[in-house]
Amino acid sequence: MKKLIIANWKMTPNNIEEAERLFVGVCGSVKKLKNYKVVLCPPFVYLDCLSRKLKTSLGAQDIFWESKGSYTGEISALMLKSLGVRYVIVGHSERRRDLDETDEMINKKIKTALKHKLKVIFCVGEERRDEGGDYLKFVKKELLSGLEKVARKDFKNVIIAYEPLWAISSQKNAQADTPENLFQMGVYIRRALFFRFGRTIAREVPILYGGSVNAKNARDFLEKGKAQGLLVGRASWNIKTFNAILESIN
Repeated sequence: MKKLIIANWKMTPNNIEEAERLFVGVCGSVKKLKNYKVVLCPPFVYLDCLSRKLKTSLGAQDIFWESKGSYTGEISALMLKSLGVRYVIVGHSERRRDLDETDEMINKKIKTALKHKLKVIFCVGEERRDEGGDYLKFVKKELLSGLEKVARKDFKNVIIAYEPLWAISSQKNAQADTPENLFQMGVYIRRALFFRFGRTIAREVPILYGGSVNAKNARDFLEKGKAQGLLVGRASWNIKTFNAILESIN
């Protein structure tokens, strides 16, 4: 199976012309990749335009758990599917922090997305690390709460993205992460999945790295850290920077 590179554009760029330039700017590098699949996750307002150019590798940054109704500002799974969206990010650390998304809300979003056959990029991760290891319990709680009552048959559409908030460049006092830390966290996540859902799911669910990556460390996180892909944020906003990452792993 190809490894995944998820480009999370967040709330950027500022207009559709810039979005199209960014899209066109990365297409050349994307076509050269043999063992990777690139998924672009632009803001909702650009999905319609970009969906006409890109069908199979388009993702959304969020989803609502109801299919229709009086939910001002929300976007349903059916709306996303009508645009050719195949992937959706759920539980991103910024939405947990800034919009007070709870584990219960995230769980409802995950189950709704899976019901509509969307591939879920489920984000988990600790804000900081402590010597006592409480951060491991925190990640486990996020993981298992988000996946509560998810049917085993639906795990084929579940992707875990590990986000160590303390290692994200936009955070104050950010620290550099290592592939060794990622490898250990991957083992811990798979162990938690094993005891709750069984050996097959624990072995087969992809785990992506969602900390800060660049052209110098991307390959190490994939090879030494054993990640099945990357969730790239700020570095995906710049054509030159993102293409450098793609070229470094190709």
